[in-house]
Amino acid sequence: MALLSTTDFPHLIVKTEGFAHKRIDLHSHTNCSDGGLSPQTLIDRAANFQIDVLAITDHDTVAGLDIAQKHIEDKNIPLKLIDGIEISTAWQGFEIHIVGLNIDKKNSELKSLIEQQQEAREQRAISMGEKLTKCGFPTIYTDAKAMAGEGSITRAHFAKVLHQQGHVSTMQQAFDKYIGKKGSKGQRAYVKPNWCSIEEAIVAIHQAGGSAVMAHPIRYDLSAKWLRRLIVHFSEVSGDGLEVVLPQMSPDQRRKMLAYCQEYNLYASMGSDFHYPNKWSDLGRNLTMPVGAKPIWAQWQ
Repeated sequence: MALLSTTDFPHLIVKTEGFAHKRIDLHSHTNCSDGGLSPQTLIDRAANFQIDVLAITDHDTVAGLDIAQKHIEDKNIPLKLIDGIEISTAWQGFEIHIVGLNIDKKNSELKSLIEQQQEAREQRAISMGEKLTKCGFPTIYTDAKAMAGEGSITRAHFAKVLHQQGHVSTMQQAFDKYIGKKGSKGQRAYVKPNWCSIEEAIVAIHQAGGSAVMAHPIRYDLSAKWLRRLIVHFSEVSGDGLEVVLPQMSPDQRRKMLAYCQEYNLYASMGSDFHYPNKWSDLGRNLTMPVGAKPIWAQWQ
């Protein structure tokens, strides 16, 4: 059983109904993108872990949101679902993920961007499949598409297929050997994505009435100098907040992320980035908003 923590912080007076003194996880995935659980199963797991507020933030799709909400209503589950999305963007040769929270999933501008992103995903998957075919895996694209089903196809689906078929010993090895970013040895099937810009993602999220949050800033392969440049750019194009808390972060990393929020007047968010159960991370694990942070949900009052 995962160690649960709580965002019970009386020093922050948050009047938004359902958010003060709650267990909150604002970053999770279903099998509508690269998560391992269906929306219904994810909701059941969140309820079992006593999560009060959960955001589903699948990659470039909102397909799981109505399914999850219906399950909550049908089963009368005491959980507040935040409609979300995680949009892949391109910045200075890096792939940066922007989470949209509290969005109107039916917004036309957001839907248009989703269609653009899905087309980019499909074209990338086709090209990746062609390269992997040359590596000796002729059915890889078909197999990855079948695994994705009606959800967004991602590199994780290719990695899962390569792992399940015994071509690599771990999913990470699939990235290291074949589909990870070029620059490391052996990554013969990497395909550069054609994502939207950070600004385009933020504009679409704002058009949909949501908050734009930079996902997991500590995970990008950036020096301290380049991370600051990224955060400055994000702030300049009207980004709202940073994920300052993830399950696996050192106290020093949390302090640095909070300092960036305070320096650039950004809100703070937190989430597990849950994809499937594992021993390193789970829903709600080690998620506590730090003292001095402005929580992103304060925008939703």
